[in-house]
Amino acid sequence: MEIDIISEQENPMLHRRDVRFEVVHEDATPSRLSVRDSLAAKLNKDAAEVVVHAVDTKYGMRKSIGYAKVYDTPDAARDVEQAYMLERNKIGVDEEAEAEAEAEEA
Repeated sequence: MEIDIISEQENPMLHRRDVRFEVVHEDATPSRLSVRDSLAAKLNKDAAEVVVHAVDTKYGMRKSIGYAKVYDTPDAARDVEQAYMLERNKIGVDEEAEAEAEAEEA
């Protein structure tokens, strides 16, 4: 899987960059999490700071176009993004599971 950045736009009010990207893949459309991890590696960011909103593949093509938001910190992502989008991108899920496990033990 190869990712190329098409465009980036700064959004200083929300402490993020809006990124449009293109993914060239050999097999089926890659999962949201694999795209998020690859995009984070390309941008030298932590995976918890990248929220992938869409990955669109035209029928029969080996190329997908996507849209993601890259935040300055994971806390900025949790403050701005809606809960369902954080859940889709598995941001904060591990922390919530740990908190629930600690509450059950107590």
